[in-house]
Amino acid sequence: MAHTAARTMIREEGRKAYAAAFRSRRQGRRHPVVATLMALPLAVLLLLVFDGWETVATQASSVGEMLGR
Repeated sequence: MAHTAARTMIREEGRKAYAAAFRSRRQGRRHPVVATLMALPLAVLLLLVFDGWETVATQASSVGEMLGR
């Protein structure tokens, strides 16, 4: 029982080190080009799987209008 305080402190330091190593370093918004490049592979996969070129074009057009482009 006398050694539990030391183990608790060591365990807490380990948790802090783990959190510092694996948490997100940047806060805020992602650049639109980066977001597009992240979403593009999934969009292509869905396009190939569901064979819906018209649907993809319609959605892309809607997103473009929503962003004001």
